[in-house]
Amino acid sequence: MNASSDQDRSGEEALPSPPVDDGPGLFGDAPPSAVPAPTQNAAPYRVLARKYRPTTFDDLIGQDTTVRILRNAFALGRVAHAFMLTGVRGVGKTTTARIIARALNCTGPDGQGGPTADPCGVCPNCVAILADRHPDVMEMDAASRTGVDDVREIIDSTRFRPIQGRMKVFIIDEVHMLSRNAFNALLKTLEEPPSQVTFIFATTELRKVPVTVLSRCQTFDLRRVPQDMLAAHFDRIAAQEGVRFAPDALALIARAADGSVRDGLSLLDQAIAQGTLDGEGQGEGAPIDATLVSGMLGQADRGMVFDLLDAVLAGRPDQALVITDEVFARGADLGVMLADVLDLIHSVSRLKAVPHLRDSSDMPQMERERCLAIAERVSVPVLGRTWQMLLKGQGEVEHAPDRRQAAEMVLIRMCYVADLPPPGDLVRQVVEGGGSGGTAQSAGKAPASHDGAGAQGAAPQAGTVQGMAPQGGGAPSGGPALRMVANGGVRVDALAGDAAVVPPPVASEPVAVPEPPRLRTWREVVAFVSGRDAMLHGHLRHSTHLVAFAAPEIRIRVEAAALPGLARRLETLLRNETGDASWTVRTSEEEGEPTLAEQGAEIIQLHRADAASHPLVQAVMAVFPSARLGQVTDHALDDYGLPPEENTPAMLAPDLEFAPLDAELVDEDDLPTDD
Repeated sequence: MNASSDQDRSGEEALPSPPVDDGPGLFGDAPPSAVPAPTQNAAPYRVLARKYRPTTFDDLIGQDTTVRILRNAFALGRVAHAFMLTGVRGVGKTTTARIIARALNCTGPDGQGGPTADPCGVCPNCVAILADRHPDVMEMDAASRTGVDDVREIIDSTRFRPIQGRMKVFIIDEVHMLSRNAFNALLKTLEEPPSQVTFIFATTELRKVPVTVLSRCQTFDLRRVPQDMLAAHFDRIAAQEGVRFAPDALALIARAADGSVRDGLSLLDQAIAQGTLDGEGQGEGAPIDATLVSGMLGQADRGMVFDLLDAVLAGRPDQALVITDEVFARGADLGVMLADVLDLIHSVSRLKAVPHLRDSSDMPQMERERCLAIAERVSVPVLGRTWQMLLKGQGEVEHAPDRRQAAEMVLIRMCYVADLPPPGDLVRQVVEGGGSGGTAQSAGKAPASHDGAGAQGAAPQAGTVQGMAPQGGGAPSGGPALRMVANGGVRVDALAGDAAVVPPPVASEPVAVPEPPRLRTWREVVAFVSGRDAMLHGHLRHSTHLVAFAAPEIRIRVEAAALPGLARRLETLLRNETGDASWTVRTSEEEGEPTLAEQGAEIIQLHRADAASHPLVQAVMAVFPSARLGQVTDHALDDYGLPPEENTPAMLAPDLEFAPLDAELVDEDDLPTDD
């Protein structure tokens, strides 16, 4: 009785103690050694991404615009009934949704508070939401529950009042995964929800969400967190964990996170586990450095990437291959190394294009100094050419059977084109340097700095490009200054030199006036119109019958459906284009000839009939009964399907007759003579 009363008072049942091993086992083996029991109060380890998850708007980093709008909305009492949170993975979409849910249901420490942008964190609603056990805050993963039945459950739940809190909050993650029917079922409730219901959607693919859903929500785009802000955030967390990191190591983790706080915290957790195993980063020991982090990430050391780019731009393939061998021996992927070089070229190009970035803190000091050094000696055309070759080389590495061989071939190719001048300098050398021999020499002696200065002072040689040589015998002191322009052309500036001699004017030769075209037939007139008035040409070909043609007078019959005012339009065109005002076009009621289109169709039918009656075609048809005769083409016909006219220049040539193949040969002495 006493034991049972003690059990009732405590509310807990005493667990039986495990049996004590006091001898050998069943088969005579020795009893196992005693293992100390784990501490019952030890909590399981929580990863950094969960341990340091933001609980208030102040804890969110890199989302100042979203936080400011939400704070103002709570202060003014203008909180929307539906939110759409979008952004890349790990920027805080679900975290922001939970903070909004706490802000809507917080009652304050005294239980009398209302919706606030600063939830207290101690009231029953805040505690329950933080522990993920609040009955009125429901989260659904749309990636696994995509059907219309799942949405109907939510719709049915909106009909009831909240159980514990002030508002019912439905958080739907990856909402773009819902089916079309599920979206349609949600539309009406989303447009006019009950007053005690709030919807919060989160998605990484905003374009996959129907616009009918987006129009019913307030959309917030959560931005990628900048690298310097991520590095500072990771430094604070590492300090709270009692671990020290080198600044370059944190910069590597922040760069690999690509704006995602969760991804960065996962990498930081992994780096802490790897570094503290050997005693690094703790106490007075050395901090966890970038070498360890780059090895963990499978990347080449940042300094080696700079060395590799320097070797490529200097045209030293031996040094580049030594670096790749060392990177490969460390276990890094050479494809990732090429991507790092590509990123480095982009950084250098940005520094050249935007000078004020040279004082920015987004880049570590070492990287900024080395990027500036490269930017000072390499021109933008060379950087663009290197970017294009690397971009194409990355695709080759991905599809090659051996990634290392493909990456090394890309680097070798880049090294051997490093001393070639940019295309603009090549054009300048061709124009200023003269013939092919001089051009080849100047191209082969281009300096490795790629600034093109060596080609500026080249003196003109004998083989000057046609059209650029000085006229009238005057030799200027310097050739014409040429500059490449944005559209790919070449602009000729003033003559170079301080005392440029202007060549004397050359007497202009009389310009030959082209003779007016001679239109001798109706078909030539129609062909002449084809290149000048397409609509008129079509009606002349299909709807006009020639009655009489005696240039410059034409009589035609025009069909009723033809172009109105056709005769007047043709007459005006002939007078303007030929310069002969005597052209006259009159309409007639006589039948006239068939149109050019009808004549061509008739000839095509005749040729088709001739081809069909050919013995070879008939034999083929007999073997293949289902075959059909295709289009018959006669290359001797013109564009209208008609044979050449008799008075064309081709027909004015004397006809040539050839003897039959079986004719006998005749000696020259037997040929008749005129005498």
